[in-house]
Amino acid sequence: MTRSLVLFNYDWDVTGFGALAGLHPHDSRGFDLFSFPSNARLAWFDMERYVARLARGARRRGWGAVMSNHEQFGALAAALLAERMGWPGTPVAAVLACQHKLHARQVLQQVAPEANLRFAPLDAVYGGPVPEGLAYPLFVKPVKAAFSVLARTVADHADLHHHTRFGAWELWVIRHLVEPFERIAARRLPAAGTAHRMMIEEPVQAPQFNLDGYVFRGEVREIGFVDAVMYPRTQCFMRFQLPSTLPEAVRARALDVARRFLGAVGFDHGIFNMEFFYDAATDRLTVIEFNPRMASQFADLYRRVLGVDMHHIAIELAYGRDPAALPRALPSAGAAASLVYRVFPGEAVPAMPARGERSRFEARFPDALLFEFPKDRKQIERDFKWLSSYRYGIVHLGGRDADDLRRRADKASAMLGWVAPFETVQHHAPEPSRRPAFLPAISGESYP
Repeated sequence: MTRSLVLFNYDWDVTGFGALAGLHPHDSRGFDLFSFPSNARLAWFDMERYVARLARGARRRGWGAVMSNHEQFGALAAALLAERMGWPGTPVAAVLACQHKLHARQVLQQVAPEANLRFAPLDAVYGGPVPEGLAYPLFVKPVKAAFSVLARTVADHADLHHHTRFGAWELWVIRHLVEPFERIAARRLPAAGTAHRMMIEEPVQAPQFNLDGYVFRGEVREIGFVDAVMYPRTQCFMRFQLPSTLPEAVRARALDVARRFLGAVGFDHGIFNMEFFYDAATDRLTVIEFNPRMASQFADLYRRVLGVDMHHIAIELAYGRDPAALPRALPSAGAAASLVYRVFPGEAVPAMPARGERSRFEARFPDALLFEFPKDRKQIERDFKWLSSYRYGIVHLGGRDADDLRRRADKASAMLGWVAPFETVQHHAPEPSRRPAFLPAISGESYP
């Protein structure tokens, strides 16, 4: 039986691909960026050498396809390996274009300017002097990153200066996370420019949503939409929930924007995720970013509510087969959520549940998925700077409807000794700055 290769296979992907292993056996390769000694490989990681080594062993191990939903390295490595082996896959240039956030904004400005934000490169090297004359507040983020690392709104020059100060160890990590992408983009997408920098954008305060879909033989197809709910007064995710509250007409507009962008970057095969804002008061839809891979955190939610198996879709695409032929399972819930538990600077860090608490939780909520992310004090402090919060746990639950889901989430959280992530949660996160009044600009890239 032909085996598949899954690169950087963690968390939801372990569960999703594991459930299909009987029909579609697979091997996993990659290393954990968040634990030692596995992450020591970052010191000498070269993506092209890594892909060449995988290619040399592919036929010996019986691999016939490759997949990855890992943003930092996996999606690009999978595209490179598929190209090298002649397997179906997302084009390398399309992955690069999506992951280079500044280049993606420039493409979006050409094909869907009404869905773009004001943006510009931040004219400063890592840790260098912050330029004068910027209008605040503004949103700053790395050109190449994952997990919203170092992405946040800054209120003034001093705030931006503080946010972009890095110690020697932080600079080493940043450069080594970006450099594997940089080497390939310099040859395959030179017009995009260096990814070793940050960029600024117009801040937006509006509800956030996700469009998940895939492209088969150039045809863009919708899987569904997920609501992203933030912790009050922050830019940190509190939960992701299905079914979505987004009106049907807005969904159609989002899908149209996706078609234009994906066509422009040559994304003609594979799963994608589009993050966007929608402000009902102004009827404005604006793209946050395109991810050239599955948002695997949502896969379990789609399975529960729609009976759609995104990991099975990924397997079919990896072998060049049409996922439209896949049957849907009977939904197990009318509503489902991925509950994200966080603490913010100045708050006490909750304990991880003891073995007995975990056993009682599993017995009471057999349908739940529980992920714990214990960290030491220094790691938590780094999360506060890089991510504005420390995410210590995630729970997936379903319910008959949204009200039943909320009741179950309250009970499940109490059993773990955690606070249920709903709008009534109290915390000490800072109030975001108000959105600025922008001056007229010549193009979407102009930032006053």
